[in-house]
Amino acid sequence: MAYRIFLKKKVLKILLQLPEQARKRFEILYKVLELSGPSGPHYWQNYGKLGENKYHCHLNYHYVACWQHEKGTITIEVYYVGSRENAPYA
Repeated sequence: MAYRIFLKKKVLKILLQLPEQARKRFEILYKVLELSGPSGPHYWQNYGKLGENKYHCHLNYHYVACWQHEKGTITIEVYYVGSRENAPYA
């Protein structure tokens, strides 16, 4: 089943400012989420659940991506991409 991935406008702006390596890792993450769903990147560096329907993983040492998925839907929303120091882990 293919999932639909939505990116918040803020995420789109930040993606343009990321270093190329982090941006390429996000592109790979996007494809993994699209094909495998919210827990698809479970083998990625520092992948983890943040709550009942929220997840995150590190793109590299400095950058992280966070997303959420409502059970019973095929929609995943990426709500944060950026520095791990500012990540909304709570």
